[in-house]
Amino acid sequence: MRSRFFTAKNSNCEHRLHYTEWGPEAAPAVLCIHGLTQTARSFDALAEHLSRTRRVICLDVAGRGRSDWLPDSGDYGFPQYVADASALIASLGLAPVDLVGTSMGGLIGIFLAAQDPTPVRRLVLNDVGPFVPKEAVGRIRDYVGTDPEFPDIEAYEEYLRVIWAPFGPLTDAQWRHLAETSARHTETGAIVPAYDMRIREPIEAAPVEDADLWAFWDAVSVPALVLRGADSDILLSETAQEMTRRGPKAGLVEFQGVGHAPALMSDDQIAAIADFLA
Repeated sequence: MRSRFFTAKNSNCEHRLHYTEWGPEAAPAVLCIHGLTQTARSFDALAEHLSRTRRVICLDVAGRGRSDWLPDSGDYGFPQYVADASALIASLGLAPVDLVGTSMGGLIGIFLAAQDPTPVRRLVLNDVGPFVPKEAVGRIRDYVGTDPEFPDIEAYEEYLRVIWAPFGPLTDAQWRHLAETSARHTETGAIVPAYDMRIREPIEAAPVEDADLWAFWDAVSVPALVLRGADSDILLSETAQEMTRRGPKAGLVEFQGVGHAPALMSDDQIAAIADFLA
């Protein structure tokens, strides 16, 4: 794994974005974009596997991981995230690129894949689709940006085991990896999640209503695969089924005993992505 940075622009100034890079630079590229409060390191297990034959780029979205926090919290939203992803693709010459997106990262993928022309060659959506019910939107609004501080990594890991329980069954080593790679130390030495708590502000300011992006999905024509946790409240079963009939008519793989969202750390989840991209 190699740690890299590049510079992007927002409405007020430039900001630095971090990404991890795996595999040979000359190989076909895969871009991975994480969920709302995750980081690029969430993809370590998948990236390590894919890097045997692919160049894998995992982005820390603005305000997460090692990327800069934006001066204006109002810039935390999909227009900025899509612009940043496009800037990274152009900067590294990745197009056409296969894109794997978890939750928020998957919606960024839909917006990119709906463009004409699109830089996306193939699209993998991890537990997200063009319709998110308002009940799930409200749940997200209620928890994001409210995380407490923790005295040590053990306490933080125990917290993650509760709030990320829908990720499904993980080993002790996998839980510790998620804790260590998603933590940030404050000036007082406490541990907090590695994201800017102000990402909550645009979400809190918006009305709680269904998110309907079917027009974008219908504009996607590249091959697509949808992964779904069978217990997910973000990607409803009926939405996933409709995605196999509309737009790119995606393939669908469901994982039992998992909610939102599959952690992409188990062999079967990694194999589903690797087989599709192959």
